[in-house]
Amino acid sequence: MIAVLILALALAMDAFAVSLVRGAAGPHSITRALETGVAFGIAQGVMPLIGWGLGALFVGWLAAIDHWIAFVLLAFLGYRMLREGLEGDGDTEPGDDGSRTSFVALLVAAIATSIDAAAAGLTLELFSLPIWLSCVIIGAVTLALCTPAYWFAARIGPALGKRAEVFGGLVLIGLGVRILAEHTGWM
Repeated sequence: MIAVLILALALAMDAFAVSLVRGAAGPHSITRALETGVAFGIAQGVMPLIGWGLGALFVGWLAAIDHWIAFVLLAFLGYRMLREGLEGDGDTEPGDDGSRTSFVALLVAAIATSIDAAAAGLTLELFSLPIWLSCVIIGAVTLALCTPAYWFAARIGPALGKRAEVFGGLVLIGLGVRILAEHTGWM
């Protein structure tokens, strides 16, 4: 069980970082904090199961492109945040809180940060726990880390203003570059 907890912590680190970024740039809301934690927790818990299930069929293919998928998704989200942080506030229509686009961005971020969890799913049979229990632990650890990360960052984000969005965009792009660099041997 200790090994699964260590794996869960390692897999949750990117989601934790993105939760901090989203919280600093997003609304100060316990609902959004829980939404973020649940989205990342579900993605991190389901992707290893998918990876385990499809592992034998697509292991070479997934390993060959997973870093490119994560890079493109995170760079896109980072670019959007960077652009929004550098633009004025007048680009939203009255009554539009951006919740639909925010939710879509959350789902994309959850998938992008959990692609490596799909690859980690190939190792689940090595642990003494049932695969479903390992997935639940991975998801629960991610939820437990991401919800307070969002909440904390949302509390300090308003003091940072648009700089939080600019910084967050740069962090997301940096995460994408780091994932790409690690998987292609640049680092």
